[in-house]
Amino acid sequence: MFERRTDPLLPRRNFFGRLMRCAAAGAGIIAVSLFIGMLGYHVLEDFSWLDSFVNAAMLLGGMGPVDPVRTTGGKLFAGFYALYCGFAVIAIAGIIFAPVVHRFLHRFHLELGRKN
Repeated sequence: MFERRTDPLLPRRNFFGRLMRCAAAGAGIIAVSLFIGMLGYHVLEDFSWLDSFVNAAMLLGGMGPVDPVRTTGGKLFAGFYALYCGFAVIAIAGIIFAPVVHRFLHRFHLELGRKN
């Protein structure tokens, strides 16, 4: 997906296309993660879809749940979902920012190669 060290720097148009594809992949992971959270809260805690959305979005955003969880299954789900959300946020950030970091490092290596 990314060019090698010996390849020239990707043109800006192609770079922005790559950036948009990675942002779309990150948005897709967010959407799927949010749906899983909403489904879990709706089924296990009998929350309305709106309350399920709020709780899942707050956990995915790193803020924590809004409504108290009452059932054992809901508590287990909320705990595992919170752990998943922590890792998902890191992964999503990596996916979205990978093209920018790669371009910076690629340009840095190209400039080092010219000095030698």
